[in-house]
Amino acid sequence: MEIKKAAMAGTLESSDAQVTVEPGDGQIELSIESSVIHQFGKQIRAVVLETLGRLDVESAKVTVVDKGALDCTLKARVECAVYRSNGVTENLPWGGVIK
Repeated sequence: MEIKKAAMAGTLESSDAQVTVEPGDGQIELSIESSVIHQFGKQIRAVVLETLGRLDVESAKVTVVDKGALDCTLKARVECAVYRSNGVTENLPWGGVIK
């Protein structure tokens, strides 16, 4: 799926994450900010990249500001931001693409 325009999902509240996606230049450029980056940075990165892979996103600039979100929350935020970037608002396959 192509990232057509900048989009954001999530909040900066505790136990959430704010994910921003923007059109990329042929690769995935991932930036993560988290107070638990040293403990969970590898897992956050893996979850975000896996989710983008399942959505067939190959080119994007992705920024994650994590406030202690669980993996399922990260997946939902990434999925929502990607759909928003494409203007998809109806017949969303929630849970169907992301496993």
